[in-house]
Amino acid sequence: PRISFYRMRTCLIHLYRLKMTTSWSDRLQNYAELPANMDGLSMKKYRREVHHRVFVNRSLAMEKIKCFGFDMDYTLAVYKSPEYESLGFDLTVERLVSIGYPQELLNFVYDPAFPTRGLVFDTMYGNLLKVDAYGNILVCAHGFSFLRGPEIRELYPNKFIQRGDTERFYILNTLFNLPETYLFACLVDFFTSCSRYRSCETGFKDGDLFMSFKSMFQDVRDAVDWVHFKVKAIFKLDFILLLGAKGKDILYIGDHIFGDILKSKKRQGWRTFLVIPELAQELHVWTDKSTLFEELQSLDVFLAELYKHLDSSSNERPDISSLQRRIKKVTHDMDMCYGMMGSLFRSGSRQTLFASQVMRYADLYAASFINLLYYPFSYMFRAAHVQVNSTNTLSNTGGQTWPFQATFLQRLAPTLINLLIRLGYF
Repeated sequence: PRISFYRMRTCLIHLYRLKMTTSWSDRLQNYAELPANMDGLSMKKYRREVHHRVFVNRSLAMEKIKCFGFDMDYTLAVYKSPEYESLGFDLTVERLVSIGYPQELLNFVYDPAFPTRGLVFDTMYGNLLKVDAYGNILVCAHGFSFLRGPEIRELYPNKFIQRGDTERFYILNTLFNLPETYLFACLVDFFTSCSRYRSCETGFKDGDLFMSFKSMFQDVRDAVDWVHFKVKAIFKLDFILLLGAKGKDILYIGDHIFGDILKSKKRQGWRTFLVIPELAQELHVWTDKSTLFEELQSLDVFLAELYKHLDSSSNERPDISSLQRRIKKVTHDMDMCYGMMGSLFRSGSRQTLFASQVMRYADLYAASFINLLYYPFSYMFRAAHVQVNSTNTLSNTGGQTWPFQATFLQRLAPTLINLLIRLGYF
């Protein structure tokens, strides 16, 4: 019987992957023992329940791990949320009032729907910023007022910040930062609307007294430290040395992108598992609001159709204004499903700073370390194959991306080719 092209391709791939240390007869025998339905067209990849799933950035063989390390806070010790954050918020406000801040602040009530991790506080202008991996501003809030594009550009040329300026920009990256994130918004909103104070570009005035956003930021940070009695974590490696485990033999599990994951990866060379409790809600929104994602995909297809037969020689200019308004509306509705600041991982079609850090430093990630129990200890976590010109999918990123625009290079290619022909390169 004739062998299909896809069947032959599958056979060749499996033969290529067999180790060169085995004989040809052994390799053929190994291939013969593979399931008969290995044809890629006839098999559907099995996926565990979304809330049980572990997501993969870099492949990891569990049987090679000799030692598992665990962080305590928000990893082994899971605090009751949002009650825990609300308590931290109230205690911090009480501390601020005790050092001279207005008594009216005691009326503030923590709202878990507002803050999200990974926001940046600008200590010069008092704004909360949601940025991407390169410092481009995705969302800007002054108190509880969200600034529009022209307003943002007045303060930040090209809607861009230098993230490396740590003296000015503070990243609120941990779960412990959620109460103070909301508190910054409350303070800016209070002083802006209170008639006793006059708003300035970099702070507030009360008569001859001036309070800058930077001094307010430092007061909040000091109050938070006072509440937490902050103690620096110290790695204890003696027990690891006794076990004979080192480097990639160790899988460290924690919730802090810098304190747990980045340091473990850079300083020790360990494999890393990031716990992201918010992932459970993010995945719920992804499945519950799938119609919004599907509509965006349809709008994207329609947008591509309008430009399909156009190139650099075309005089036609399609009117896409109504389509752009619809895309903007659906994107906004989708973002608001996650909360007032949108998704932890995305803003529209653009990846946040937090998401880029997860992809860079975490080998694995999930809503809880308990999800590891749904896999055998011999499991091989394989990262999805990444194509340069493709959009990430739910299986690779934990459900935080959605199709938004047709591939830019696919649209641009005909125009570039046409231009090169005119210039004589072909």
